[in-house]
Amino acid sequence: MDPILIAVIVLGVMALIGGLLYVGLSDNNDHDPLQERLAQYGERELPESLQEIELEIGFKDRVLVPLVRNIAGITTRMTPQKQLAQTRRKLELAGSTSDPGTFYATRIAMTLVFGGAGAMLGFMVMEETMMMGLAYTGGGALLGFIFPMMSLNSKIRKRQESIVKALPDALDLLVICVEAGLGFDMAMGKVYEKWDNELALAFGRVLREIQLGKLRREALKDMADRMDVPDVNAFTAAIIQADQLGVSMSKILRVQSDQMRTKRRQRAQEKAQQAPVKMMIPMVLLIFPSIWIVLLGPALLTIMDVGVF
Repeated sequence: MDPILIAVIVLGVMALIGGLLYVGLSDNNDHDPLQERLAQYGERELPESLQEIELEIGFKDRVLVPLVRNIAGITTRMTPQKQLAQTRRKLELAGSTSDPGTFYATRIAMTLVFGGAGAMLGFMVMEETMMMGLAYTGGGALLGFIFPMMSLNSKIRKRQESIVKALPDALDLLVICVEAGLGFDMAMGKVYEKWDNELALAFGRVLREIQLGKLRREALKDMADRMDVPDVNAFTAAIIQADQLGVSMSKILRVQSDQMRTKRRQRAQEKAQQAPVKMMIPMVLLIFPSIWIVLLGPALLTIMDVGVF
């Protein structure tokens, strides 16, 4: 069979499946479809038939979303529990509300889409041989398979960096609120009200868990586990210890605030010392060659005109 025909068929199938999975996975989790349907029927009489209800549901909610959920369920059942736990842990560290099944379905969709793009590039655009076309297809599929994990790791790193940057300022506000007479829970509430970052959202979740009956030390431990940041671990350990031993909370917060400020200054100094080393690579590869061309180019042309070479 003609390799181009094979590439077209493979590309069509992969693009169709990948498109269906992508549209299904792009479902917005911020709204509740049940509440929207109830709101639609709240101002009208009962529908005439069940067929009328089904026809008024969009194609995405009627076909694509159940398809993606079924694929996610299949991947969840076929994946080892240890790997599911690791993926769930990574999603938790990234602050995502997705489940591992949806994440694996996303990887399948990206694998099909990138594999189809590689097949199109290898067989149709570059017009390579069968082996090279299959290499392009396999490379694209591999890239699509590892890209979601790379993106997830990047989100985890950025979230942890934002928490580390926000922690000293949050501790300063906690110190001010506690020394002004507020309790520790109310001080965390002030941080949650004033800011809109990952640390403030974590404080808000801790307050909601405490209101639901969880102990403060357990809520703080769970918050530290969801972040996996050494500074947050030290902060929560100090707060839990002060709560158990009856130590003044304001003194503990003051000490923690000073320590976090010192650590932030040390990190800034460390990055400043690393800057010259990191600048050497672009300078050697990009700046120095341009300078050599500008300085030595005219002299080289003059020497060539004289006839030395």
